[in-house]
Amino acid sequence: MDQAVTKNELHILMLEDTSSDAQLMERELRKAGIVFIARRVNTRDAFVQALEEFHPDIILSDYKLPNFDGMTALAMVRHDHPDVPVIMVTGALPDVDAVELIHAGAKDYVLKDRLSRLATAVQHVLSVEDGIRARKAAEKALRESFIRYTSVTDGANDAIVCVRPDGTIHLWNKMAEQMFGYSEDEAIGKPLHQLIVPARYHSQASKGMEQFILSGTGPIIGKTLELVALHRDATEFPVEISISAMNLGGEWHATGIIRDITERKKAETELLRLNRAYRMLSAGNRTLLRANDVAELMNNMCKVITVSGGYLLAWIGLARQDENKNIEQVAISGAGKNYVEALKLTWDDRSGGHGPSGIAVRSGVTQIVQDIKNDSRFEYWREAAERYGYDSIITLPLKENGVVFGVLNIYAAEASAFSGNEVILLEEVADDLAFGIVSLRISSERDQAVEERQHHAEQLRASMEDTLQAISSTVEMRDPYTAGHQRRVADIAVAIARELGLPEDQVQGIHLTSIVHDLGKIHIPAEVLSKPGRLSEIEFSFIKTHPQAGYDILKEIKFPWPIAQAVLQHHERLDGSGYPQGLKGDAIILEARILAVADVVEAMASHRPYRPGLGLDAALSEITDKRGIHFDSAVVDACLKIIHEQGYALPT
Repeated sequence: MDQAVTKNELHILMLEDTSSDAQLMERELRKAGIVFIARRVNTRDAFVQALEEFHPDIILSDYKLPNFDGMTALAMVRHDHPDVPVIMVTGALPDVDAVELIHAGAKDYVLKDRLSRLATAVQHVLSVEDGIRARKAAEKALRESFIRYTSVTDGANDAIVCVRPDGTIHLWNKMAEQMFGYSEDEAIGKPLHQLIVPARYHSQASKGMEQFILSGTGPIIGKTLELVALHRDATEFPVEISISAMNLGGEWHATGIIRDITERKKAETELLRLNRAYRMLSAGNRTLLRANDVAELMNNMCKVITVSGGYLLAWIGLARQDENKNIEQVAISGAGKNYVEALKLTWDDRSGGHGPSGIAVRSGVTQIVQDIKNDSRFEYWREAAERYGYDSIITLPLKENGVVFGVLNIYAAEASAFSGNEVILLEEVADDLAFGIVSLRISSERDQAVEERQHHAEQLRASMEDTLQAISSTVEMRDPYTAGHQRRVADIAVAIARELGLPEDQVQGIHLTSIVHDLGKIHIPAEVLSKPGRLSEIEFSFIKTHPQAGYDILKEIKFPWPIAQAVLQHHERLDGSGYPQGLKGDAIILEARILAVADVVEAMASHRPYRPGLGLDAALSEITDKRGIHFDSAVVDACLKIIHEQGYALPT
């Protein structure tokens, strides 16, 4: 039974009546590493069927079988399947019979007592047959190619040129006529290199042809080359040529398939330019993100254009609104700093502003000079530009809200360097640059304004603090017995506020509130404020008016902190037992709650005209007992912490 067929397996048909002999043959072949599928037959009918169905690559045939013989089998194969080689595998065989087998078409014979030769014989025969088949196929293809040659060349989309050994043109198809401008009659018999190769390459072309004539080989055979070709009208254009060799009558002929690749080269050049522009755009975006000021941005962007973009020169000019409407060069990179500094450009239409920069400023439209040598707009600067190797320039307007404020100039070393998508990308670079310049300028102006406002605010705060300090001093001069009270309360309140983690701005507000919290006492008669001993009910009612009086004085002043409200509420208590409004809980602002604790601690610990100081312990006991009742728990805890844990000492 046949094994499964795979691509690399040989099909070996064995005409053999003895199975043991067949097994020995298979073993020898496998020992040699030959991969195969074998089919054994021993009758004429089975042999014929196997030839049709099995499609053998080689046949191993016994010389004599009971009802069939190897010579008959060999004749059948030679007649019906001449491409299948036959090796006779037989017992002892007279020399005459062996010679007869070879004459009859057997490729080899192997004696059964020398089967070690079998694998070598099979490999040799198959190798020879492969070579024969390949040669026959090549000869057939060559004959067919000659038959089709003329019809194919005339219908080809490429120029096809055949050259004789002496270098003259032998075949010139219709496309060659169209591509090079010479008719077939004009081209046949002419030296190829003199007809279509630029003069500067004649010597090189002649040497290549000499080598080809001698050997039919050379560095160009079998390769695809890109060369410069010459048209009849003397214009040059790029071509791609593939050259093959044919030996006709002992002489080498060269056939070239030539394709005009002008459009492809243009596309490749355009692609290179676009890739360059994309790299420049990407680098420019990074520059925009990293720039800290306008000058840095403009200088670095010019460097990006010449380094990443590969252009010869880039410079930025700003359109000044002075009397002469000058264009001031503010950033330059690349070859030609002296050239740029000597330009002396203006955008005034009446005084020479007719170059690309002047026109771009006035019109707001990109200006392109593709050929500096011949463009009238560049006549005044042409000589200097040619010295620096500039062949083309693009001038891109820089705009803010549609108004041109400057130009970006980019110079290239080749003519017609700016076109199509590259111009679009460069205009995007200019737009990004303009946006960056405007943004940085606005940011700088904003930062300056913020700085000025901050400085002004600091001055106002300083002035406000000085004013409040003066007011505080005035109050204390009127009430010498409480001199320093407001200052000491402020010191305690600030320490508590910081322990609570309040922002410094809020801490400053608490400080200023504290130093004027008793401002309302200026409305209370001096004899009441300085009275020794206990106050009467009427006198105490006067004292209780000072928060409202202080509020009334301060309420019209626009402080950045709630100073007036804190002064009004600093005698309020959480349970509503305070005055003047009897506020409860969160209705009392935090500043007033801090001030209440600091006020009580300082008042109880210090001496008064009507009693000696009660001491710090009594003051702390008071706020502890009233924690959460009269006083805010968090504020009380902060006060206790700064004294007990941080060693805070009451100011004197």
